[in-house]
Order: sequence, then structure tokens, then C-alpha cells
Amino acid sequence: MTARVTPNPLRDDRRWPVPPVAVGEFHHRMPAYSPTLLLDAPDLAERLGIGRILVKAETRRLGLPSFKILGASWATYRAICAHLGYEPEPWGNINELAANLAHLRPFTLATATDGNHGRAVAFMARLLGFQARIFVPAGMASPRIEAMQREGAVVTVVDGDYDDAVARSAEQAGDRCLVVSDTSWPGYETIPAQVIEGYSTIFHEIDDALDASGLAQPDLVVVPMGVGAFMAAAVSHYRCGGPSPVIAGVEPLDANCVEASALAGTITHVPGPHRSIMVGLNCGRPSMIAWPRLASGIDWFVAVDDDAARLAMRELADAAVVAGETGGASLAGLQALLVDPDARASLSALSEKTALVIVTEGATDPAAYERIVGRRHETVGRVLTAMR
Repeated sequence: MTARVTPNPLRDDRRWPVPPVAVGEFHHRMPAYSPTLLLDAPDLAERLGIGRILVKAETRRLGLPSFKILGASWATYRAICAHLGYEPEPWGNINELAANLAHLRPFTLATATDGNHGRAVAFMARLLGFQARIFVPAGMASPRIEAMQREGAVVTVVDGDYDDAVARSAEQAGDRCLVVSDTSWPGYETIPAQVIEGYSTIFHEIDDALDASGLAQPDLVVVPMGVGAFMAAAVSHYRCGGPSPVIAGVEPLDANCVEASALAGTITHVPGPHRSIMVGLNCGRPSMIAWPRLASGIDWFVAVDDDAARLAMRELADAAVVAGETGGASLAGLQALLVDPDARASLSALSEKTALVIVTEGATDPAAYERIVGRRHETVGRVLTAMR
């Protein structure tokens, strides 16, 4: 396994505003809302030589195997409000919201995706009675495409990488089509900023769980990065004032666009093809709207290879957590961080520290999960008894 750990040369002490409370209120009106689990992993902590490892398992969120629906749903709602010029109230559940928006049909939501964001947008479109048009880079695994198609989306495979798919999706914008992207470009910033706001619900749930358990805030937070939208949400939450943890961001070795941008001092494109199994992180350019928070708020960049992600998936399974390839990235990053001499020295007193690892997806490709982990994802966390 190969990893690279790099301190952020742009780190500063800026503080960032917290998202509006309306985000959480909106998510509570989504179907089947409930907080995802925050789990203690004592065996992992002992093996890695750290006091405690907490795992936020975003493996089943509003019926989808990923956290992405939180950003996609909030951004879609705010974009629709902007399109209408008013709030489509009153509504208490998604069926009432869809009824209030029926006059818009036929209407389409479009986006590009390298993984779970596209499925989340398609899911939201289906709930609202809209159509969905999703653009994906060449080489995406068929189970991920099929999952979007099951939500009713028309999926177009673009001959190129994620950034090429983003360019194609941007062309769809019009009076009857909203582009709901989690990355930004000049002139398209509001919706990606609202995607970032949507992810704040995760961190409020973590705070609530810690408070209920009588546990202190984490000393180290490890977050996977693609274009950086989720990391921007983490920075907003933990860099809003007062004591804050060390934050580490994890990327594939050949799609390390955030690390490369920080080292260059400006947004930098890392050309593809990006072929990591951590498909949700196969991005060549950071989001423009996320970049200031990434540059300011991250302490350490960790780039890992696919073998590290595979090992992390197996170790999380042993801890009763189903993590897909992208979902395993945070633990892979933590492991690399804790064996790097400089990073380890900067953390100090590891036996007294708590690390928070965020697992961003479950088994989005069940066949690949079984090949890597050696068992089906449905069996993880269950006690199997041999029959005699």
C-alpha cells in the first residue's frame, strides 16, 4: 500500500458562518428521516494506538446508501424556490410538496456525477414527479448506472472524465430544467453552496449523539474529498469559532486535486483518467465555491491507493460497518496519518485522543463489495450460527 501525507501550507485561522437552521428543519420533513448511527470502534482504536475511534456511518440515509441526498435534496428545494420566486408552502411531507409543484411538470433535474450525487438527484426528481438527466464519466461501473436508472433517470455516459461530464450537464440548464451540481464554476455558485449547507445535518447529528453519550468533541476529524463540497461543510462546522479539531482530507493518489491545488496556491486541475475504485473521489478540480474553506480549514492532506481502501473496507466490516470503496477512504486516511512521523508527532498523546471517521457510502456496488470484503454486505454485523 502507498500513501502520501502532506501538511496544508495554506492553513489559517479564519472562521466560517454556520448554515441556516432551516436545513435541518427541511430534512426532518423528508420521508423516513432519522439520524444515521455514530458507532464506537474500540478494536480499531486499540490496533491503531489511539484512544477512541468514532464512525459516522452514512450507509443508509433516507433510503439511499450514501449521505449525498442531504445536499441534493436541500439544494433542489432551494433552487425550485428561486425558480418559482416564492416558497411552495404549506407542506408537511414530500407528497404535499410534490402536489404543490405539479404545475411545473414536465420538469427536469440534471447533474453530473462520479458516484452517489447523481442517484440522489434522480431520487429527489422521482419523489417530486420530475424527470432526471444524469451525466457520468466513461468507465463508471454498471451497477451504479443501473441504480440511477431504477430511480427513473436517463443516464448519459460521457467520453471523458468527471469534469467533462460536468460540462455536459451544465448545457442542460433552461426554463424547464434545473442543474443541481455539487461542484461550481463561474456564474454557477448558489446551488453548490446550498449542497454544502445540506451536508450540515450530518455534523449536527454527530454533536447531538456526543452530547447524549456524554462524550467530548473529537480531536481529529477525517473526511473524504472529491470536489470538496462535503469537506467544506466539515470546515464550516468545525471552524466557526472556539476550539476546533485537527481536520484531515482524504483523496486517491491519482485524483488529488485538493492537495495539488493547496501546494500550487490556487485551484489546479489534475488531469485524468482517474481510475481509483474510490469512484466518488475521482475528481480533477476542486469546487470553486468550496475552495476557500478547503484552503483555509484543512490541516492535513492524505492521498491513498486502492489497496488501502480495500483494507479499510474489510476492517470496517469487522467493526460491523458496511463501507463501499469511497466509504472506506476515511479509515484508510486515518491509518496513513497515524503512521506518518510528522503527523503523529503533531497529534501527540494519541492514547487520549478521539478520532472521528466519516463513512460516506455503503455497498453501492454489491458485487464489488463481496469480492473485496469476502462476504455479502447483508451479512455484515450479523452473528452467524452454524446449524448442526
